[in-house]
Amino acid sequence: MTDPTDDIAARFHRDGYAVLPGALAPAEVAELRAETVRICRGERGFVEGAPPPVAGESDDDTVRRFLCVHYPHKLSALMLATMRHPAVVTPLTRVIGPDVKAMQSMLFVKSEGRPGQAWHQDEMFIPTRDRSLTAAWLALDDATVDNGCLWVLPGSHRRGVIYPNRRHDDARYDCTVESYDFPYEEADALPVEIAAGSVLLFNGYLLHKSLPNTGRRGFRRALVNHYMSASSLLPWALPETDTPMAQADFRDIVLVAGRDPYAYKGTTDIRTPRVRRDRSGGCDR
Repeated sequence: MTDPTDDIAARFHRDGYAVLPGALAPAEVAELRAETVRICRGERGFVEGAPPPVAGESDDDTVRRFLCVHYPHKLSALMLATMRHPAVVTPLTRVIGPDVKAMQSMLFVKSEGRPGQAWHQDEMFIPTRDRSLTAAWLALDDATVDNGCLWVLPGSHRRGVIYPNRRHDDARYDCTVESYDFPYEEADALPVEIAAGSVLLFNGYLLHKSLPNTGRRGFRRALVNHYMSASSLLPWALPETDTPMAQADFRDIVLVAGRDPYAYKGTTDIRTPRVRRDRSGGCDR
């Protein structure tokens, strides 16, 4: 019998992405939504830049004031456990290899009217030495064109090129820079609509974007974790002064599968939870 993860790996390497339908059960998704409320209310710890809670505010109105919380796995045992979820990690070992580590999580809320993110490649922000960066985008709501699902340029990962980036003033998108001057047409972009509980895996070189949530009411919540091969170094931050840049290796990581060949270095706890700017107060320039 053919291993279903073989087909997932084939599609991932061909197109740069693959969907894992129904990876998490409805009860697991419901608990992650409830945990999102706790995080946004400050019940799981301090989040830099978070708006202060309002007495008597509904759960929906509380989370509606957030676009994205970075590093929720550092606040929540549930978010950390989800980063290690077998339904996600097992397919990851087929596309990355047997040894897998994670270094980032992002909890998107994206209520009605909130912006998307312009074309970009994740490897531009999180550079791995072996091009193994892989995102696991877990839908906590049905992700549709109307509420701002991801759009991808299939196969755009295969060149292995990081395209130039620039600031922009497009009100459809948040303050993150945009990729440009790439040899692909907007007409080739495909929306990836997935049901709550499903996971989109995609390569760190894949060009992708999202548009605003244009729904009249509702959310497009998603938990996004980033992974890579534990066998590769991660030059994501300037090294200590006595370490050459060629040996830089970011160690604020979580091992989720296999072994860590660099375990002798230990791990660090450097990055702290924070919110992402969404243009409501303007973008820093």
